[in-house]
Amino acid sequence: MDVLMPQLGETVAEGKITKWFKSAGEAVKPGDNLFEIETDKVSMEVPSTTAGVLAEIRVPAGAVAPVGAVVGVIADGAGGTATKSDRPAPQPVAPPAAPNAAPAAASPAASAAVSTALADERPPALNPFFEVRTPERNYGPARLPGGVTITPLARRLAGEAGIDVSQLRGSGPRGRIVARDIADAPRAPDAAPGVAAATTAAEVKALYEAGSYQEVPLDGMRRTIAARLTQAAQTIPHFFLTTDADIGKLIALREEANNAAPKDRDGNPAFKLSVNDFIVRALALALQAVPAANAVWAGDRILRFTHSDIGVAVALDGGLITPLIRQAETKSLTVISGEIKELAARARGKKLKPAEYQGGAAAISNLGMYGVREFAAIINPPHATILAVGAARRQAIETKDGGVAFASMLSLTLSCDHRVVDGALGAELLAAIKRLIEAPVTMLV
Repeated sequence: MDVLMPQLGETVAEGKITKWFKSAGEAVKPGDNLFEIETDKVSMEVPSTTAGVLAEIRVPAGAVAPVGAVVGVIADGAGGTATKSDRPAPQPVAPPAAPNAAPAAASPAASAAVSTALADERPPALNPFFEVRTPERNYGPARLPGGVTITPLARRLAGEAGIDVSQLRGSGPRGRIVARDIADAPRAPDAAPGVAAATTAAEVKALYEAGSYQEVPLDGMRRTIAARLTQAAQTIPHFFLTTDADIGKLIALREEANNAAPKDRDGNPAFKLSVNDFIVRALALALQAVPAANAVWAGDRILRFTHSDIGVAVALDGGLITPLIRQAETKSLTVISGEIKELAARARGKKLKPAEYQGGAAAISNLGMYGVREFAAIINPPHATILAVGAARRQAIETKDGGVAFASMLSLTLSCDHRVVDGALGAELLAAIKRLIEAPVTMLV
């Protein structure tokens, strides 16, 4: 039986085998771990589903293979394999360079390529008993955000020609977008002068003296971050709102709660709340108070949500990930605090499940622990907002009677997707967040 590289998510096209638990010639039984794989976000162990002998390892540890590729072969007890293969083992593929987030405008050559592809739609020969064909590039899901479906050929042609399929009306069955719709679609105008194409590695290296730098290959996470955030910066119309909040009462409430936490026999407290825990709950409650902002852009419509699923950015070695606190408005501060710690620990070990970091409408990025006073964060698609939190500081403020006093102030910057959140709506959401932070007891009732 062929052992295949499993699919770990809709957007995962390849995986890296970091370790084989079995060697060629070893017996295996159902449930035995065969190998460990690592994608751009998670790592997991892949068990055997059959009994036999691991007859062959085709993709060694440290190599990358596309989803569906044959990475090993399990023979039956008599030494034969469940699937006979006369073809050579597939070679591991090197990680591809990150695709450009914004496809280039279609040229006459691209139009000719579309016409040529339309003329020859014959599928390639495929033996279903061997490795699954995986495209070298992911051209997107078969179902678009608006619910319209699109054929694989149409997806590829649109991606190569730089056509936004969300703007097309399909002519296929039930409105499906097919290849002829791509051929008939209007082409984007040529790029305006002054819009520079992405520089190549050779062009960048030519600017520096040989031996003055060290080349660091991109791993899956760094390539994904580069592609997604470039896409976000180029396709999401960002605007930013900043305010300062007095967190004196929040700090006092936090200290009182932590001092009152019950302790175990070793003197360890049952919980330890952070300022970030309060901010997560404040954002969750603010989204309930301003429900129009608890939404995401979905191509030809806006999706509004009942609950507040809040992403919390977690820094990792070489990247970051944003696990979600689901239904955060229904959870107490201690529950939120415990979930953040548990998710962050598993994120650093690359043990998160896709359902734990996919979705949500808003996120929080906190750089206060690094002494950063304020910053503007890039929205993580498909979210519509992200709250950037800076470091607390002591600042002189004017009192109501005209005097001067020092207060603990915190800068908050809300990044908004203007397609979903207008300026007044974003200001209303930020004001609700500030109101909750400055009166933290209201988060407890």
